[in-house]
Amino acid sequence: MSQPDLFVVCRNCGSEVSPYVTECPYCGQRVRKRAPKLDRKAGGEPQPQRRKRRPTLPRLRSDEIAGVAPDARPYATLTLIALCALSALAWRADQTLDVGYLAVPVAEDVWRYFTASFLFADKLGYAFVALVATGIFGTLIERRFGPFAVVAVFVLSGAAGMALVAFAETPPLFETTEAFLVFGANGSALGLLCAWLVDDRVAARRGEDRDNDLLGVYVVAIVLVLLSVAEESANIGAAVGGGLVGAALGLALPLFTRKSAFG
Repeated sequence: MSQPDLFVVCRNCGSEVSPYVTECPYCGQRVRKRAPKLDRKAGGEPQPQRRKRRPTLPRLRSDEIAGVAPDARPYATLTLIALCALSALAWRADQTLDVGYLAVPVAEDVWRYFTASFLFADKLGYAFVALVATGIFGTLIERRFGPFAVVAVFVLSGAAGMALVAFAETPPLFETTEAFLVFGANGSALGLLCAWLVDDRVAARRGEDRDNDLLGVYVVAIVLVLLSVAEESANIGAAVGGGLVGAALGLALPLFTRKSAFG
């Protein structure tokens, strides 16, 4: 398209006027029928700029940043919590069903050491505290070390706590009965907490400052210990055994580090 002239001359008064007007501003004489079209590509009015979209970060992929967990759901931790919840529903359906409670001092079946940590019967308050702690520290461990690590710490810490109660026959602090039942994930939750805490402190000694709020961790640990004192089925022996084994496993957690996630 040809460019319009810089100006046109009014035939009536001889004035030079803009080529983009149809009437002379000096005498009012009609200069042309319509103004010429503008070539927006070559010049004239600038094209409206597109609205810039706010930059967004994509989901963190595996092996993208060493030492930072990818965006993944803690499926193993959620499965452990779901199994504990299902055991409570099974107890409500049939309270005579023996699904692995640990009876002390008559416990003889070793398999009960591994099943008792998943059982809560009607202890809803106990279950809430223990499973919330399991969810917090199980998620932290799983996102850094993978699902196998969190399952191993949960199961082994719980089993160690139950075994300690069975062998030492640690009685409840506020009960005088000769036989008592021990169950619940108090030892497993303390095991997860201690494993995470030991790994965090070892990393801090290596110079890795993860900027974690340890005050909250200590508060949760105190609550779990007090729970084992106040609740007969939790048992302080299970808490001590689970915490000690969890702390030992915390030293081995780097062996579970997934190369695909953290290099």
